[in-house]
Amino acid sequence: MKKQNRSSRLSSLAEDMGTGGTPDEVPFRSRLHYLFAQIEKEFELLYLENLNLQDKLDGYINKESLQSHERCTAANQCAAPVTVSHEETDTAGTAVSSKSLKSKFTSSGGKVKASHKIKAQTSRIVSSFKNQSVVSSVMREFCGHKDGVWQVAAKFGQPIIGTASADHTACIWGIESGRCLLQYTGHAGSVNSIKFHHNRDLVLTGSGDGTAHIWQAALAGVSRKGHSSEEELDDSDEQVEDRDRVDTLRTPLCEFAGPGGHLSVVVAADWLSNMDQIITGSWDRVAILWDVETREPLQPLTGHDHELTHVSAHPTQRLVVTASRDSTFRLWDFRDPISGVSVFQGHTESVTSTVFTRDDKVVSGSDDRTVKVWELRNMRSALTTIRTDSSVNRLAVSNGGIIAIPHDNRQIRLFDLNGQRIARLPRTSRQGHGRMVSSVAWEEREEPLLNCDLSLFSCGFDRRVFRWSVILPKDN
Repeated sequence: MKKQNRSSRLSSLAEDMGTGGTPDEVPFRSRLHYLFAQIEKEFELLYLENLNLQDKLDGYINKESLQSHERCTAANQCAAPVTVSHEETDTAGTAVSSKSLKSKFTSSGGKVKASHKIKAQTSRIVSSFKNQSVVSSVMREFCGHKDGVWQVAAKFGQPIIGTASADHTACIWGIESGRCLLQYTGHAGSVNSIKFHHNRDLVLTGSGDGTAHIWQAALAGVSRKGHSSEEELDDSDEQVEDRDRVDTLRTPLCEFAGPGGHLSVVVAADWLSNMDQIITGSWDRVAILWDVETREPLQPLTGHDHELTHVSAHPTQRLVVTASRDSTFRLWDFRDPISGVSVFQGHTESVTSTVFTRDDKVVSGSDDRTVKVWELRNMRSALTTIRTDSSVNRLAVSNGGIIAIPHDNRQIRLFDLNGQRIARLPRTSRQGHGRMVSSVAWEEREEPLLNCDLSLFSCGFDRRVFRWSVILPKDN
């Protein structure tokens, strides 16, 4: 009956479409009749296939139900008879009810059992495709800034990190103690970036006051792992107060400003690989290559149409990338006497950060909610595109190729260079950032960090800085 009703509905629709009109419209009506006939034929085939599948499923369920009934019957036959006394009427009533319920479930619940079995099989199949879980947790919090923190950086080979804040200060922190060891107050504006010298106790910062500074960060007792419990017991109040005191530095070793310098906010600065030159980027749409010894500008890098958002230097080669709000980033090559530039286009909104990897790739993040991995030798298209649900801020790539992505929506996500998602760091009312995560940095070590406990640092506009422990599964 259903089949006849469906056919009559399709036929009446075809007739409605074909009625009336002039003789010139006859070919069109014939064409419509033909098309509707084809559609009806396809529906009939689908309907028959569905009936076939339904019969197979019913047969499977009935078979399962029959087997369950036979098992229950065999169990009842083997069970010893039970005599119930009058005192046990309530208990017996419960037992009878339970038995009746069980028999009803056995007879009418075959479908439920079959569906559970199918779900279990599906679950096993799906679980075989899932990655092993990544264990991540907050190990320490660094508190002290009075405004949002723009960037966090780790020092190679030393247990310290640096932070740059909108409160006009930059701080050096002990990783193990969580204490602020040194506060730099030499800038007159927001400190927007911070980078350590690779092998000297020097720090490079860029600021909203339009300047970049290099300052001394020689810290006494940084390598000391801590006091024993006996030493702590013997500490006097004076010694405790001395340990809690924060040293303040106000005067830089070098200041990069003046003629040929920037005319607006310096948003980022970095050391070139030889450490005798630095690169700075500004809202004046220009990046500048500086000589550290003379403090003079060597070369302005122009070409971006809008404000710069980030600059980054290659760790071992004289290469620099500059990112801009014009949705592009540029690769500057200083390995030859005549420098070259390549433009990378692929994002649709501001490029917020660009960093090099150890295997000569560039990873870029953008306000268009994507992260792209690029091959330096091929700027035409990205090797990998990672799509997220929020704007991307200053990301970081570990020596082992793990991309840490900080977001405007307070999340931090981990991906590999192939675009495979690894983890999302936990964020609850007690754990994680409460506002935008502005920057992340991996702890720097000599060997690539693979299949072990990694340390990741993050900072945000909730004024908080965290150290995360990230334990990857062995197959990563």
